Amino acid sequence: MDEQPERWTQATVYPDMWADPDDDPRNTEGNSPDGEFATLLDFLTNYRMTLRMKCEGLDPEQLARRSVPPSTMSLLGLLRHLAEVERDWRNWITDGDPLAKLYGARDGDFHGAVAEQAVVDAAYADLEREQAATDAALAEHADLGERVGKDGIAVRELLVHRVEEYARHCGHADLLRECVDGRVGQ
Repeated sequence: MDEQPERWTQATVYPDMWADPDDDPRNTEGNSPDGEFATLLDFLTNYRMTLRMKCEGLDPEQLARRSVPPSTMSLLGLLRHLAEVERDWRNWITDGDPLAKLYGARDGDFHGAVAEQAVVDAAYADLEREQAATDAALAEHADLGERVGKDGIAVRELLVHRVEEYARHCGHADLLRECVDGRVGQ
């Protein structure tokens, strides 16, 4: 990319926000969930929503645009990576054989993130499907202290790790989006 985009936001109330509070779908107006499980799911839901918001309004070329060489990171790559990660978390829950990788070899999720509408559509569909499947698998384990899978990992740890993974990648998405078109915000 030869020229840097000018920084901008759609927010009019606070210049450091992605959207005005009244327009932000993550705004719960001070209502917090009851209990640890509900709190973890609330954070996960909001980070998932943030990632989607950071990708909204971009075409396939913009979604597939790489950050800075030699990195292969892109917003589209993040969508694909998180679909792959959701699938892998189910491998941690089960005692059975691991599920096959969605995108093949290591880092295939980033390397295959090319600027084609079919790839974009598939990435969104893969992410939605894998999130739902992992959510359903974890919903069968209401006790956060329960140990699951071959390694006996606690359900709590899986949930916290999911929140951490999305939070980290939302930070990447902030920078990637700003690089693509200059849009900034929380």
